[in-house]
Amino acid sequence: MKIARSLLATTTALVVAIALAACSNAVNPGTRPSVDPRTAKIGLLLPDSVTARYESADKPYFAAELTRLCPKCHLLYANADGDAGKQQQQAESMLAQGVSVLVLDPFDSQAAASIAAEARANGIPVISYDRLVDSEHLDYYISFDNEKVGRLQAQALIDKLAADGAGKGDHGILMLNGSPTDNNAALFKKGAHSVIDKSGYRLLAEYDTPAWDPAKAQDWVTGQITQFGDRIDGIYAANDVLAGAAIASLKAADVTPLRPVIGQDAELAAVQRILAGDQYMTVYKAIQPEAEKAAQLAVALTRSEHPPADTTVRVGTAEIPSFLLGVTAVTADNVESSVVKDKFYGPATAAKICAGDYKAACAQHGIG
Repeated sequence: MKIARSLLATTTALVVAIALAACSNAVNPGTRPSVDPRTAKIGLLLPDSVTARYESADKPYFAAELTRLCPKCHLLYANADGDAGKQQQQAESMLAQGVSVLVLDPFDSQAAASIAAEARANGIPVISYDRLVDSEHLDYYISFDNEKVGRLQAQALIDKLAADGAGKGDHGILMLNGSPTDNNAALFKKGAHSVIDKSGYRLLAEYDTPAWDPAKAQDWVTGQITQFGDRIDGIYAANDVLAGAAIASLKAADVTPLRPVIGQDAELAAVQRILAGDQYMTVYKAIQPEAEKAAQLAVALTRSEHPPADTTVRVGTAEIPSFLLGVTAVTADNVESSVVKDKFYGPATAAKICAGDYKAACAQHGIG
C-alpha cells in the first residue's frame, strides 16, 4: 500500500508539473543565460522606416524609459526597413551579442515567428511590440485595441458620408488596407468591415497594400479613380501614410471637392492635412505609454520578474499576457484636446503643427 501511495503521489506530482508547464508561456528560467540585470543588453527591433512614428516616437520613448529604469543597461536597436529577411538577420545578430530580452515589432508577423522560436531556444524572452508575432513563444504582447481602431475609422467615415448626404445609388467607398503580412492590418480591416458591411454604404473596391507601400497605394487609388470617377464618395485608409497617398491621387486627378479620407497614427503631416481640410480624421494612439510599458516589461524580464498583464491574447494554443491600450478618434474639432494637450510631438507640438502654411488653419481651429 505504501508503494502504491508513493507511486500515486509521484504520478500526481508529475501530472501537475506537466500541466503547469503547459499553462506557462514564459521562458524557463533554467534555460536563460546568466546575466547581471544592471548591465543587461535589451534588443529593440522595429519594422520599417515608412511609418514616421517608429523613429520619431517609439525608439526615443523606449530608450529614455530604459535609461531611467536601468542606467547601465545597453540598448541594441535595429530597423528592418520593410524587409523580413533583414529583420531575421538583425535578431540573430542581437542574440549572438547576448541580449537578455528581445522587444520585437515584426515587419512580417508570420516570418517573425522564427525569431521568437530561436529566442526561446536560447532562453531569451520576447515581447511582441505593437504588432502581434504569430508565435506561441511570446512572454508579453503590448499594443492597442486594433479592432477598435478599425471600427473608429470606419464609423467616422460613415458618419461623415451621412452628414454630407453622400453614398447613395451606385456611389460608395474605397478601402485601402494595410499590409497582408501585418497582423495589425488584418485587425484594422476586420474592425472596419464590422461597421462598413452593415452601414448600407456600397464598397466599391478594396486593396491590401503590400508592405504598406504608399507608392503602390497611390497607383491603386489612381486606377480606381479612372474606373469609378465621381462614384467614389470616401476612402478608408488603414494609416496616415496610405491616407496621404490617397489624397495625392485625388489631387492629381483634380477630384473636387476632395472626398473624405480617414487614416490612423496621428502623424504630424496627417494632423496638418486635417486642419487644412484635406484629410477628415485620424486615430490617435498614445505611443509614449506603449513604448514605456515595453521598456518596463523588458527590464522586469531581465530580473526574472513577470508583472501581471491586463488581459491575454490567444496565439495558437497559447494565451499571451497582454496590454491593449486605448485609442482616440481625432478630427479638426479635437486636435487641441488630444495631440496638442498631450504634447504628442514634443514640448513644441503646437508650433510644429502650425508651422508655415498651416498657421492660418491652426488659428481657425484655436490652436497656437
